[in-house]
Amino acid sequence: MSTKRAEYLPNSRQPDVDKLCERESSSTDLVLCIHGPAGIGKSTLAGHLTDEFRHSGRLAASIFLGVIPEEMSEPETIVKMIGYEIGCIHPGAIPKIVEAMDQCHGAPLDTYLHGYVVEPLRSLGHPRPLIVIMDALDEWQNHQTFLRALAALNSTNSVVKFFLTGRLNPCAYRSPGIDKVSIYTYALGPISKEVIKAYFDKHLATVPWVDGRKAHPEDVEKLTELSCGLPVWASTVIALLSHPYSESPPHKVLEEIVGTRQEVGGSEGMSELYHKGLLRLFSAAKDQEYFRRYMGAISALQEPVTQANFSALTGIPSHLIPRIQFSLSALQIRSPPPGSETMVHPASTLHHLSFLEYLRARTIDPAFAISTFESHYTISLACIKQLRSLPCSSNYGAVRLSALQSYSVKYFPLHISNGTPRSSDQQSPALQTMVDVRRQWAALFLRKFVPEEVAGKLEDKTEDDSMVTTLRNLADWLSVSGGDHWGSQVACLEVAVRIDGRDADAWSDLGRCYGTRGAQTGNLRMHEESVAAFQQALHLRPDPHPSRGDLFHYVANALWSCYQQNGDLNLLDESISCFRMALTLSPVPNPNRARYLGNIAGALTNLYNRNGDSEILTEAVSLLREALELCPAAHEDYPWQLDSLARALTTLDRHNHDIQALDEAILLHRKALTFRPPSHPDRATSLNNLAAALANLYGHNKNIDTLTELTSLFREALGLRPAPHPHRSSSLNNLADSLLSVYQHDKACGTLNECISLGREALALWPTFHPHRHLTVNILARAYLSQCEQAGSGAVEALDEAISLVREGPVLCPPGHRSRAAHVIGLLKLLKKRRDAAGDDRDSEEIEDWEAELAR
Repeated sequence: MSTKRAEYLPNSRQPDVDKLCERESSSTDLVLCIHGPAGIGKSTLAGHLTDEFRHSGRLAASIFLGVIPEEMSEPETIVKMIGYEIGCIHPGAIPKIVEAMDQCHGAPLDTYLHGYVVEPLRSLGHPRPLIVIMDALDEWQNHQTFLRALAALNSTNSVVKFFLTGRLNPCAYRSPGIDKVSIYTYALGPISKEVIKAYFDKHLATVPWVDGRKAHPEDVEKLTELSCGLPVWASTVIALLSHPYSESPPHKVLEEIVGTRQEVGGSEGMSELYHKGLLRLFSAAKDQEYFRRYMGAISALQEPVTQANFSALTGIPSHLIPRIQFSLSALQIRSPPPGSETMVHPASTLHHLSFLEYLRARTIDPAFAISTFESHYTISLACIKQLRSLPCSSNYGAVRLSALQSYSVKYFPLHISNGTPRSSDQQSPALQTMVDVRRQWAALFLRKFVPEEVAGKLEDKTEDDSMVTTLRNLADWLSVSGGDHWGSQVACLEVAVRIDGRDADAWSDLGRCYGTRGAQTGNLRMHEESVAAFQQALHLRPDPHPSRGDLFHYVANALWSCYQQNGDLNLLDESISCFRMALTLSPVPNPNRARYLGNIAGALTNLYNRNGDSEILTEAVSLLREALELCPAAHEDYPWQLDSLARALTTLDRHNHDIQALDEAILLHRKALTFRPPSHPDRATSLNNLAAALANLYGHNKNIDTLTELTSLFREALGLRPAPHPHRSSSLNNLADSLLSVYQHDKACGTLNECISLGREALALWPTFHPHRHLTVNILARAYLSQCEQAGSGAVEALDEAISLVREGPVLCPPGHRSRAAHVIGLLKLLKKRRDAAGDDRDSEEIEDWEAELAR
């Protein structure tokens, strides 16, 4: 999508650019996230940074995510687009990109990132990391999945770094997994009044003034004040003044704008400006009606269409469409690609997000309020009309469709699902007219996504299949097709439950579809939709239906997923209640009972972690014992059941020092390890589980043999997690901690040096505000203190370095954090050590402050 790229005024963002570039060059952050409200100039800054890094030879790729069509929005496709950009800018990386094309199909997202981004850039041997710039991140529906996957790249910050822009701070809204990503966030503020004034001085001179009228200096001052530093406000003013109206010359428009009393200060000023502009562009009631219909329709539109086809989809007379487009060009921030100027494009590809949000706001003037819901419904009816005319043919590959039929085949489920309520049969009469063509439509629809599989999928389907069955089959095929077709998959199921709201199986499919997406993206709304769908299926399966227990379990799992996202204890309680119902309805010999027992025990353990109630923990242990008894040793879940019970028993020991429970936990962990030989992907997890239980035992008995064994286990686990394994930092931390205990026995310099080396590596891998980072800082604090005690009087330089590092502990653990006291004590010991070694008072005041805090 080509754009009318916003002009970057020289030096307008120089302080921001300097700060960002300094942070990039001096830190190990993988991601620099620039966030700020709509219209603040993020895209303009992203464009400027793109130019700067390109000129310095450090640009890897640059991508604007606000115009990505839905069918290209899956994370893997975006990574491929980044790889394509890398190949275009750096031809030397192409061989590695070709390797990725051969090796990454169907692989996890982090494999795509390594294959298409990291390894191609690594092959270039650039002395400094190359930069990937991704603009409008939060306008991309799959951005949370992408952010979470970036954690696997933390250790590659010498090869690549990411500059991301968006309205939201992902750390502030706790994007799932963001705490594991090495990220620095930067709040972008308004640009200076001097820059805005310079912008107006330059562009007001280009306005086609009439009758000798023009802007006066006081007008420029007023416009500058009204803008409040928002570039989009300033550019919109110039666009409105420059637009060729049939009436209201530019000076009249200017008088009305400068007469505004409301400074921007957020969305209010933008709303007022948009409202004034729209009143002039569409002053007549009939024009306003067509504006609402047009903007609502392009907000629902999924891809560019011709004006004639847009007219057929919406009922807007074709001769009016160019007039509406011409009027709206004053409020566009992007231009259509060359050659498509007469096409009708989706709203998000041409208009600023703040304008679209204004049109959907509840407080908007009704004359300009749009309803994408109604527009989806209107377009869905037009699509169905087109589908009724589909040709009958058994050779689906030979059917030639018009562009309008092709659009209708692909998007009619999406428009229906977004234009009708679930609780209504509003769409059913129209859908019933498709009975005779549903087989043709299904084949053509599936051919849009997986053309090679159409014949095989349909050959065993009969003409007796209902429309609901057809839609469910299509959703199922899309889910296993290998691509990310979730939008079309869920649309099929949403239509199915609208056709027959009493089909519990369709509701269950819909719940699973939303739940799977929630697990992939960490999106709370997906899990909430999953809860609602499964609850509806449960409502349709009253006692004594045999699947009722399974449905209670599905509801419980969906509620549990919601709880994991927002930590709401009410959701956890409701989840446990549903788990209990599922268990009650699944007595022995129900094959699912063992799994249900494990899940409810997990939820109860989580509840114990929140409230410390030992009775809840005891119940969890009891349930896990029953689950283990029901699970045969040959079952694939058996090692997992062993570990689950062992972990609960270890927790029981930590709660009440139950050494017998700990001994049993160690035996169970040992048994689980026998099921996971060196080649098993979960062996490192089993090694860590056993070592952690032995560490608890060492806390009881201080036996050197126990310590030696757990150290050996932690070392083996680390060997199974080479860089860039996402859990390497945890394994480094575990081994460093055990080596520090070993040093207390052997006092060997080599042991202590290895501990510090591992701790430093772990610290480099932890993101700045990762919740476990402070654990490594604490280990290093104790290790450095031991090193200084060993070095004696020559330890001042080592103390300086140690103190510099350990100061991070109290920062990571603010007042109220349960580990803060340990960090303060560690820092205090080092400060006192330096005071005694240096023989001066430079640390005395700080020592007094920390001692005062501990005394409170």
